Amino acid sequence: MAEFPGGTEEFRRDGFRGGTLTALVAGGSQIGAGLFLAAGLLTPLAAMAATGVMTVAATVKWHKGLWVQNDGYEYPLVLVVVSAALALTGPGGWSADEALGISPWPVWVVVVAIVAGPSSGLLTRVVLHRPSAVPEGGRRARLAD
Repeated sequence: MAEFPGGTEEFRRDGFRGGTLTALVAGGSQIGAGLFLAAGLLTPLAAMAATGVMTVAATVKWHKGLWVQNDGYEYPLVLVVVSAALALTGPGGWSADEALGISPWPVWVVVVAIVAGPSSGLLTRVVLHRPSAVPEGGRRARLAD
């Protein structure tokens, strides 16, 4: 598998296992969800993916506080809310969902997507995040994947 040093190292620095795979899945989810939301294609599923990835991002930035100027979780939180709002309101008349005749989505599908997205993000954080190891010298030890 190819290495993506920027994303891989960022995920490792943030304490996640599986650097390369984690970076690929997160990046693919961000790009795919954004494109699908912009096109209005499979809107509840795209919103679920976007809210999941941005929930993880918010948990990474949580300790820095709310405000984005301090690298806080404000922006990921805004993206979670906007994605959920798009799922609730629907993609609109000029969307791929509308062109395919699959809009409006049943309310239960939208509610499941809005709940499953952040829940899957939190579950991902719990499963893939590892506690930091700080030896007596104060430098963080690199843990094996």
